[in-house]
Amino acid sequence: MREILIGEPIATCLSPSVYDMICKLGFEVRENCDISSIVTQNGEVCWKKITDCMVYTESAQGLDHRESVRLLGPVCQAVHLYLSSLPKGEFEVQYAPALQWTGVPELFPEILDALRSLESPSISLSLMKLTSCLERALGDVYLLIGKDCPFLLRDLLASEELAQVFGQPVMDVLKVFVGSPRGLNLRNVLWHGFAAPREVPPKYCSMMLLLTAGLGQLLKGFLQQANLTLAHRPFVTLASVEDLIVFPDVPSEVLSVLEEVMKKSTFILKIMLPYWEVALTKLKSHRFADCAILLLVQLETGLRKAFAEVNECPKRLLTAESTALYTTFDEILAKHLNDGKINQLPLFLGEPAMEFLWDFLNHQEGPRLRDRLSHGEVSLPEFPKEAAGQLLAFSFVLLLRFIDGDLLAACKEKAAVRSLINLAATYVSRCHPASQLKKQVLSCEGSIGAWPLLPLPEEAEREPVRPEGDSETDACSSLITEIVAELCCRAPETHRAAHLSGPLPPEQWPRLLHALCSTPVRTLFCPRAVLEVLAVLRRVTAHCRLVGVQVAACVELRRRQWEDRSLRSRQRRNYLRLARSIKLLSPMLYLILLLIALELINIHMVLGKNASEYQQYLRFLKCVLQYAENVAACTRQDRNKWDDAVRLTHAALLKIWTFIEKKQMLMHLAEKSTSKVVR
Repeated sequence: MREILIGEPIATCLSPSVYDMICKLGFEVRENCDISSIVTQNGEVCWKKITDCMVYTESAQGLDHRESVRLLGPVCQAVHLYLSSLPKGEFEVQYAPALQWTGVPELFPEILDALRSLESPSISLSLMKLTSCLERALGDVYLLIGKDCPFLLRDLLASEELAQVFGQPVMDVLKVFVGSPRGLNLRNVLWHGFAAPREVPPKYCSMMLLLTAGLGQLLKGFLQQANLTLAHRPFVTLASVEDLIVFPDVPSEVLSVLEEVMKKSTFILKIMLPYWEVALTKLKSHRFADCAILLLVQLETGLRKAFAEVNECPKRLLTAESTALYTTFDEILAKHLNDGKINQLPLFLGEPAMEFLWDFLNHQEGPRLRDRLSHGEVSLPEFPKEAAGQLLAFSFVLLLRFIDGDLLAACKEKAAVRSLINLAATYVSRCHPASQLKKQVLSCEGSIGAWPLLPLPEEAEREPVRPEGDSETDACSSLITEIVAELCCRAPETHRAAHLSGPLPPEQWPRLLHALCSTPVRTLFCPRAVLEVLAVLRRVTAHCRLVGVQVAACVELRRRQWEDRSLRSRQRRNYLRLARSIKLLSPMLYLILLLIALELINIHMVLGKNASEYQQYLRFLKCVLQYAENVAACTRQDRNKWDDAVRLTHAALLKIWTFIEKKQMLMHLAEKSTSKVVR
């Protein structure tokens, strides 16, 4: 399929009207603008000069974005010349205090350096970082007055809360630059990878820098008048990055191969090549967030190109007009196109590549790198090297799919390259709910497995125990034996202990559990019913894990107190009940984990249930969940209701056995399905 991805060189990804808006409109008015009318000698921004450029439609209901951009052109040019020539020390004296409100004042001297370097990729990168930090800071300002900060920048800029702080005319200026697809829309055009390095005039970056300082000056006055203090939300810690490390650090020999492949791979638009080159430079200089930003943006550009070609919709490569949606990662990585047809890109890329992209970009429990970076939610200096390294390795393997056979064969001569290709080909999701459930099950098993390592004091073992509840405990043990035997029969033959003729002994349960959790489960594009069942199973497992932790902590505490002779008579008896309950709770929790693991490997069988059967099945799972919640409550250190835990266990076992006898578990449906195929 590689040959269909080699087309004519693409001159721009901007549609004609967007190209005109960004690259031409702001240059039509050629008058010189006096900087003293925009900025005072001590650096105060004269907002009236800027807001006077705003043009409104006849009804005064909305902005005339095009005319506003035309009139802003000379103002932006004057600001650019002013900032470009302003000594760095003077810039910091005049504007550093006004930029403190962003929470990242160290970013702005770097932006000034980029503007002076005249390096287009660096200016675009600076503008991306500026818009993301501005969005985060504006959200902090919003929360001075409002609640539930809008997720999208355009909604934030349209809010009454920010208009109260900065004034509506000022917000209209921001809308022209970054808040509307009818305006320059600089944030989206850059973050979604539509603008080539030379297509965004540097003067717009300069203007955004000055506007950010001007907002800080306005905010200072508002805070003083309202007697408020601006609090910054803490940065988000990227989730699951350590679990996503599959590629080793890319060695220098591979980096040199990558530099060559970048020039030849048709995945990369030639107009975008400078971004890739700067990304590598940033990695080598340990600017990992910068590297990741550029790679993510260019992955979207390259995948959009592939998406447009495999789905035969070349116009989707360009920015959309204001009346239509852009083609972004959301659509590129979806199962279906907007018209309901199957998206061909996932079929072309294959499941491992799609799983990688979903893990890093989409899954709620993944790092969601693009969202976090583009909305200013992560600290750029603290961005993990590992995340940038994984993106780079994946990007390299992806580029190799879009080169000719001879070059690919030459690249594969290097063992390090072959290793990266093999790792990419075997990637499985780590952040999908099903993968997270496996992780939870094994964590819970480890917690329960620690219980035997918490022995009773010798004196406790000799202490007499009253016989109440023994009959119920025996009944529970008998039911557990029967149910586990039934569950083991439903395990795939390859996971059963073939050398054992009888029931699987308890010491073998952990081995079976680990084997089940190593069984592959399809995770890409899971239907809603599958996700709903997974959500319930995860809640069950979470409460089982809580029981495991609470019991271990309680045993350790009571053992110390027993040895210190600080337990009263009633507490000593309660400790003995705890010891007896552990002998029951441990196999019970293993039973639940085995049940969950078996249902997980057969999870897609839930789609074979009709609506009534599905609801019955959900009700059963929620009964198990209720049991886990109740036992978690009973085993808290401040409750110690061990006899209640036994009674709850007996009732739960009866419900589990009754439902299993109906043969309505997913493991039963899978067995029926296999039987039909065999016949």
